[in-house]
Amino acid sequence: MGIYLNPNNAAFQKAVNTEIYVDKTMLIAYTNKNLNTEHQEICVSRPRRFGKSMAANMLVAYYSRGCDSKELFSGFKVAQYPDFEKHLNQYNVIQLNIQRFLNRTDTIHDMLAMLERKVVRELKHAFSDVEFFEEDLVSVLETIYSETESQFIFIIDEWDCIFRIKELDWNAQKEYLDFLRDLLKNQPYVALAYMTGILPIKKYGEHSALNMFDEYSMTNQMGLAEFTGFTEQEVKSLCEKYEMSFEETKRWYDGYDLKGLSIYNPRSVVMAMMSHDLDNYWTKTETYESIRTYIEMNYDGLRDTIIELIAGERKKIDTTTFTNDMVTFEIQDDVLTLLIHLGYLAYDFDTKQIFIPNYEIREQFISTVRVLGWSDVMKSLQLSEQLLQATLGMDSDKVAEIVEQVHRENTSILQYNNENSLSCVLSLAYYSARKDYVMYRELPGGDGFADLVFVPRKTCWTPAFIVELKWNQSAEAAIDQIKQKKYVEYLQDYSGEILLVGINYHKETKKHDCMIETVRK
Repeated sequence: MGIYLNPNNAAFQKAVNTEIYVDKTMLIAYTNKNLNTEHQEICVSRPRRFGKSMAANMLVAYYSRGCDSKELFSGFKVAQYPDFEKHLNQYNVIQLNIQRFLNRTDTIHDMLAMLERKVVRELKHAFSDVEFFEEDLVSVLETIYSETESQFIFIIDEWDCIFRIKELDWNAQKEYLDFLRDLLKNQPYVALAYMTGILPIKKYGEHSALNMFDEYSMTNQMGLAEFTGFTEQEVKSLCEKYEMSFEETKRWYDGYDLKGLSIYNPRSVVMAMMSHDLDNYWTKTETYESIRTYIEMNYDGLRDTIIELIAGERKKIDTTTFTNDMVTFEIQDDVLTLLIHLGYLAYDFDTKQIFIPNYEIREQFISTVRVLGWSDVMKSLQLSEQLLQATLGMDSDKVAEIVEQVHRENTSILQYNNENSLSCVLSLAYYSARKDYVMYRELPGGDGFADLVFVPRKTCWTPAFIVELKWNQSAEAAIDQIKQKKYVEYLQDYSGEILLVGINYHKETKKHDCMIETVRK
């Protein structure tokens, strides 16, 4: 047993001993089926505090010969897996946390030298019967394999910290990628390589090296989606145990749509359960600077896109141009893709659309906008509570007045030329309604699609309302469409009062008019 070679299971034992531990051990079944196959190199990227290190420590505890983990895993799902004992503590494991090596050295060259020196020392001690003629790590591993046929499992945590900390040191990055390529690519001593970090593998000309890895990222977690965070059923169980509102927990921390699976932020859910308070927990581990830096760039109209996202809009982007670092940006989509990997945006793989995943993250965006001095947006958000109250009070003149003011404050993005643009305006204007309502855009109802539908949450006793938008027509026409196309039928699980809100924009006069009626269902 060593620090780097065949560590014990203490780190995973600590995670299991925590008050809240959610069983993710079936990840082991996934890695087992990839041992000694063409898919044995796995690179998993997730945002901070999404359980990357815990998963790495779990794999060490399972595979390492430096411990006996049968009892530790006995109560978890993987213990029922047919091949559970076949691979349990049967491998030589080399565990590396690149961040720790980098913190102790000044250059990448010195870091790699220290890493090799420390790992080689433990290898020589463990394989004292083998005669070594070279001192570098790759040669030592090759010699061990040729003499003993011993294979190794590599668990590498924070693999990408070089690209986040030494972001402009291109030579150092190349040296590091060369080291990993030589260590892991086409080497018979490798049974499995599991790397984890925040960023996917750097695309770097010929050094898009490491192309032997299967990549699982926030744009496509493939078969590892359920291990990326907490699933909906896992969160429901926790809410029941800790007597917390599931609906409110979902509003705060859900939203990462990974291959159709709803994934929650694990750090925030755990903290919310233990404290019995819904709050911004994950964003407290980051500073607003991390998001501010990229928003300030305003690549290709990025500012306008951020406003649309805050309003609840979705935007289709191309993630393929992103080079997987934190400094190389050519177009707006590159910055937005980085924000996906950092966890600030969610990505729908099927539609290729981005969106702000939940209330916790949306509040972080708003805090950033406030610090950046986007007074026009902040005024609109401040007006949103007045708009909601005017709507619920059926004050149609006040509704028209506030919508018009939001339009004036945001002329950069709110250029009215169709009903879709007007819909974006209303999404921003009704921002505060999200606290008590679930808002739907363009959802089917009756014989058509309602523009905006607001359904009260279970903890809210105010009426539902449907907003229909018209451009160069009339508010009356909007109300008529709601009735004729039977949009009320969309609210299948709702009974009670429903407000019908018609809003029209006149292009020539640049004025809005509004009409509000009420029906019961």
